[in-house]
Amino acid sequence: MRTIRSQLEETVGRLTGVRGRAALRTAAERAAARAEFPTDHLDRHPHELSGGLAQRAATALALIGEAPLLLADEPTTGLDRDLVDRTVDELRRHVDAGRPLLMITHDLAAARRIADRVAVMYAGRIVELTAADTFFGTPGPRHPYSRGLLEALPDRSFTPIPGQPPELGDLPDGCAFAARCDRATDACTALPPFTGSLACHHPVPAPTRKEIRA
Repeated sequence: MRTIRSQLEETVGRLTGVRGRAALRTAAERAAARAEFPTDHLDRHPHELSGGLAQRAATALALIGEAPLLLADEPTTGLDRDLVDRTVDELRRHVDAGRPLLMITHDLAAARRIADRVAVMYAGRIVELTAADTFFGTPGPRHPYSRGLLEALPDRSFTPIPGQPPELGDLPDGCAFAARCDRATDACTALPPFTGSLACHHPVPAPTRKEIRA
């Protein structure tokens, strides 16, 4: 079992070429600070950390070396709001430097600050793919599930989506969201094809240019 410090030092050495005990120690502490991981916990082992601290340690390791593609699976889960903001800022800096980031998250506030494009999944399938500005702004998402996600936010109507998601091992033959959708018709008993941006028989109509100007 290795300490967080030793893992950071090894990763720094392998990915950045830093050599020497003192240099590795300094670089590891700098990586920890970037993720707000406390230096007085660096000599602890992973099983001695809380969930939030373990999350910060993982983020510190991931940001070392400026990876050409960073995969971030729920990077803000279990963090206090100020630490969420710090993590989001670091991930956005990664993107602004021209390096790709694929983030899987339920935190729409974080996605809004980080993402350039948004892919919404329901029951294991992408149902909408659009620009983040379109998704969070005007004209907004067009899939009923995507709309429901936004409307469930506290700063919007705070209206939950009715019903429950289906079991992944027992999906219907048609649209998996149909049982919860107020736009569903008999056509939804067939699986809607993904067009490159939507998989829906009855998407929310796109506004006309006149409506957008208004």
